Amino acid sequence: MEKVAVLGAGSWGTALALVLHDNGHDVRLWTHLEAHAKEINATHHNHAYLNNVEIPSTITVTSNLETALADTTAVVFVLPTTAIRPVCQQVKAVLDHPVTIIHGTKGIEPETFKRVSEMMEEELSSDCFDEIVVLSGPSHAEEVSIKQPTTVSASSLSEKSASHAQQLFMNERFRVYTNKDVLGVELGGSLKNIIALGAGISDGLGYGDNAKAALVTRGLAEIARLGTAMGADPLTFIGLTGIGDLIVTSTSQHSRNWRAGNLLAKGGSLDSILTEMGMVVEGVRTAKAAYHLAKEKGIDMPITSGIYHILFEGADPQAMVDQLMTRQRRPETDEVHEMLKSYYLKQK
Repeated sequence: MEKVAVLGAGSWGTALALVLHDNGHDVRLWTHLEAHAKEINATHHNHAYLNNVEIPSTITVTSNLETALADTTAVVFVLPTTAIRPVCQQVKAVLDHPVTIIHGTKGIEPETFKRVSEMMEEELSSDCFDEIVVLSGPSHAEEVSIKQPTTVSASSLSEKSASHAQQLFMNERFRVYTNKDVLGVELGGSLKNIIALGAGISDGLGYGDNAKAALVTRGLAEIARLGTAMGADPLTFIGLTGIGDLIVTSTSQHSRNWRAGNLLAKGGSLDSILTEMGMVVEGVRTAKAAYHLAKEKGIDMPITSGIYHILFEGADPQAMVDQLMTRQRRPETDEVHEMLKSYYLKQK
């Protein structure tokens, strides 16, 4: 048994706390709201985020960060990207011993284009951890929390840290692989949310499976194009944290990003949709980051650009689809060969 703190009592944080509890660990689930902690402790349900699952009384739910972090061997950050820096600063002031740091957040900071692990490295004390572990893959909290089979990757530059995360989480219903490509894993997990918004828009416009299959496939090409240009292994994007996560997020009504896109296509405003959903839709924030990052690096990302224009410039979704369908003719696989060749030449 290990003592593990899970910071963030949303749906995914709660689901991961349940996995750790099932594996026999002493789990502390932290929320920044005292009233939220009291409600979960009193009702043994997280009504705001994961209402249908009972939370065992042996999981400590607290709003006190010192209580959550005391004597832990691992700390799991499961927070919106906007909360990563401030919570890391709070943790730095309290954490006084080495731990394995793991995060399950998928997003990019629009102002800096920083990935979550980079943000955390800037804010946390390096004395308290070796290398950050990224836990990512096709995984809906709603399914993980009821023990449906799920497979994810634990990615870190430190094999020891990745193996520790694998050992903490892995069981007969939650399979964990290790992966050294932190850059590719984080980019795949972040950028797929943009394509999921597009998949929701496609469904909301009444298009069928042909359109969504094309969107997901060409969306993956965009993700790999940007990722490879930044130094990621192109093969990462055909794995769990690439195509796997893209499929699950683009085809399920569990997906917040799919739901937001679907409502946009039906005429809802972005502000009203986000207010109505009451949960963070990371694809919105990431679309802004990816659009400007692609422009800065000169990477062609037409689907991402179209979704950016819909989200932030009020473009008509139907007009964006027409624009994508009438782009200049081009071959499909040449760019894949170039990406692979470029990456492996750099490795020599």
